[in-house]
Amino acid sequence: MFDFKDIPNSSNWINETYGSKEVLANRLDKGIEMLFYVEENSFERIEIQNVVAALRQIVVILRKKN
Repeated sequence: MFDFKDIPNSSNWINETYGSKEVLANRLDKGIEMLFYVEENSFERIEIQNVVAALRQIVVILRKKN
């Protein structure tokens, strides 16, 4: 499974841009919530589901206890 540790300087980027993993996870959660309000016929249902699945995986990784 993907882990942010595999990306060089990912912790620095997260901390410099968002302050912490939890802040980024909260931002991603809000993005997931916003997807519920996308207008009909904007995207195929499977496209939205794929985005949500990817975002959810990132949130889980960010919240994982080390």
